[in-house]
Formats: sequence, C-alpha cells, structure tokens
Amino acid sequence: MKTFYNLINITIVIICLSNYSLQAQSNFKSPAYEHFILDNGLKVYMVVQKEVPLVHFRAVVPAGVRQDSKEQAGLSELTANLLSSGTASYDKETIETTLDFMGASYNSSSNMEASVLTSSFINKDLPHVLPILTEMLTKPSFEEAEFVKLKQRAVAGVDQSRESPRSVINNYFNQLVYGAHPYANIPSGTKQSIERIELKDVNRFYSDHYTPMGSVIAVVGDFDPTEMKTQLTNLFSSWNNVGKVKNNRTVLPSLDSSRVVVVNKEDARETTLLIGGVGVPRNISDYIGIQVINTILGGRFTSWLNDELRVNSGLTYGARSGFSALREGGSFSMSTFTANETTEQTIDLLLKTYQKIHKTGVDSKTLESAKNYVMGQFPPNYETNAAIARFFTDTYTYELPLDYIDRFNESVSSIDIVKATQIIEDYFPKENMQMVFIGKASEITPIVSKYGPVKVLEISEDVYE
Repeated sequence: MKTFYNLINITIVIICLSNYSLQAQSNFKSPAYEHFILDNGLKVYMVVQKEVPLVHFRAVVPAGVRQDSKEQAGLSELTANLLSSGTASYDKETIETTLDFMGASYNSSSNMEASVLTSSFINKDLPHVLPILTEMLTKPSFEEAEFVKLKQRAVAGVDQSRESPRSVINNYFNQLVYGAHPYANIPSGTKQSIERIELKDVNRFYSDHYTPMGSVIAVVGDFDPTEMKTQLTNLFSSWNNVGKVKNNRTVLPSLDSSRVVVVNKEDARETTLLIGGVGVPRNISDYIGIQVINTILGGRFTSWLNDELRVNSGLTYGARSGFSALREGGSFSMSTFTANETTEQTIDLLLKTYQKIHKTGVDSKTLESAKNYVMGQFPPNYETNAAIARFFTDTYTYELPLDYIDRFNESVSSIDIVKATQIIEDYFPKENMQMVFIGKASEITPIVSKYGPVKVLEISEDVYE
C-alpha cells in the first residue's frame, strides 16, 4: 500500500512539473531592453539582468566572409583575429595581462555576414574593460609581427582541416549551391589565398568595412543603464570611419540540375556525405515552421533520419538535416558518414527517408511531438547574457522582428497539418539536389554516378569550378 501511495505521489509531482514546464514555456517573453543610436549610426541595445554580477558585451560589424574576395579568402577572419594584437593605447601584452587579471574573457571572429567581438566580465570591472574593447574595435594597430604569426597559423589550420572531412565538406557544398555568390567563399581561406594577403590588405579591409554605420552593440548584465549609456556614448561617439564598400544585396543563383562532387581522400575508411539544395533567408515568415518540420526529418535524436540510419540499420553514428539560413538566402542539407562498404546502402536509405516527407507528409501525432520539442528547446536558448546579446544583434544582422521571442510559441502552436504540408512543398527541395562525398573516389564514383555528372577532386583542392 505504501508503494502504491508513493507511486501516486510521484505521478502527481510529474504532472505538476509538466504543467509548470508548459506554463513556463507559454509565459516565456523577451527581456526588457533599451535601444538608442549614436550620431555616427552605431546601434546599441542594453538589457539589464541582475541575477549575477556579470556583464556580456557583443559588437557586430558588417565585415564578414561574404566581404572577402575569392583571391583573398580568409581576410575577414584574419582581420578579426588581429583586433587583439594591439591598439593605439594598449599593446598585445597589456591587453592580455589586464583582461586576464580581471578574469575577463574575450574573443573576435568572423562569420558569413559579419565580424564579432565579445567579452564577459564582472560588472565592477566595467570602467577598465570597456575602454580596451572600444579600442580593439575602433583603433586596432595591426602589428606586423602578430600578423605574420597569425598568417602562419591560418595556413597550418587549412592543412590540418583536410584531415577531417567533416571540417571541410561544407566548403565544397557551399560552392555548389551558391556558385558565384559571396556565400560560396571559404571562411578560413585556402593556402594560396592566405599567402596572398599582406598587412596592407588587412588595413584596407578594416577601413572599408569596420564602420559604425551598419554595426550594432549589445550589452547584457548587471549594470546601471543610465551610466552604461553615458559610457558607451562617450567611448564610441568618436568612431567616425565611414568606410568605402557597402553591403549591396546579391541575387542567389538558381539550381537547374543535380551535381555530384567526389572528393578523393585515399586513406579514408569511411565516406562523409552532404546532400541538399537551396534553403531560405533567415527572416522568412515561415522560418519557425520550417524548424518544426526539420525537427521531424533530422533535427533531433529521434528524427526520421537518425532513426533509420542509426537506430534501425546501424549504418552510422548519427544523421541530421538542417537549414543554414543567412540574410539573403541559405541552404538545406542532410549529412552523415558511414563505413566504405556501406556507402551505397546509406545513400539509398537517406534519400528514401527524405522522399518520405514529400510522399506521405507528417501525421498529427508526429507534428504535435515536434511542436512540443521545439517549444521546450526554445527558452534554454536565451538563458545566458551571451545568448540574449546574440539575439539582439541577430535581429539587426538578419532583419528579424524584435518581438520574435514573444511570438515564438504562438507561431509554433498555429502550425497544423495543412500548414505543415505547405511548408514541406514550398521549402524542402524535391529536385536538383547537390551532393558532396568525401572518401575513396575509386569506390564512391561508380556508386554515385547515377545521381548526375560526377566531378572528382583531390582533398588538396579547395575550389570547385
């Protein structure tokens, strides 16, 4: 009898926790924020979060991989990495020593759309950290010695990446999907492109693209908003670089045929594959619905792709699908890896599983499960200061509505079978698939030739033409 009552109590607790979780999801809202624009065009978001005495700083400038030329691929990443090599008032050692002493973390990098400078630190150190971050962004000195070192590391990194097919497969795929569009640029560059870059190119790239107009800063954490606004205004108002190159929109090419690239890695014991096509821009109104449907296909551990290729057949340790959504467009892809001897079986099963979403669609039970999963995963994405800061800078970079968080659950809940069917039809490509396989070309090529003309490259080759 005691056991019976214990079971009842446990059941009640589980139900209460579930109800609480659902209520928390439904009540999840974007945090209060303050927004202002400096005279030089710099946009600033401030979000006060008093839970812990920490502050996160995030600056985003329109200097991404898409601004690289193919001849100097890797320039945006190299420039971003050099921001901490010294400034007008602080040399590299001073920057490292000062920030390390205060326990402040910092990082600078570039992505396809922009370059990003971030830092997290204790709120009492605000007066010391902010001036350093400001100069890293607005007055970098780009020291020659550090430039040479970073350039050498970048070349070594390219060589090292070739040892891992999963590290480079997207480079080949993006070139198939995007063609002449800047989204085809290789983020890390190639050995040849990096070797072409000189320090004067870094200075030129900085002058052209690191501008307050088009840039955005988000500061999230425990601080006084009035004081923070004053500090940011005083520090960044003198940033007056107007730049020379604007972010003109470029039309993505259309895909009128399937193409197959086999990248030969003679010592490979497995085949790494990526199959997909044209995706969607990040700000498309159906983006949330697309994420729900993709959750069913390959967006979680219990997805169709993972169930079929990992759980039911044991062909791989994992399979996934996803949309890489950028400002002007994006790509859809499915990816996995398998032993050489099971390559054909894996490709066939992956494509068969994908076709299912078009042939049979999704049922109500599966759709509701995916909707609950997506809503449950959403709040944790915005638990940290860093995540909140990223949200506000992303709203600017990708032209998202500021009420995106507030509308999220409503948008998910509104998806019914009719809407799901429309999303599948409109956004999940049915033809003209682009395929990249990395492994032993002698074994792969005869297998994949049925999907279209095959282009064979060596793993040492970077560019598809």
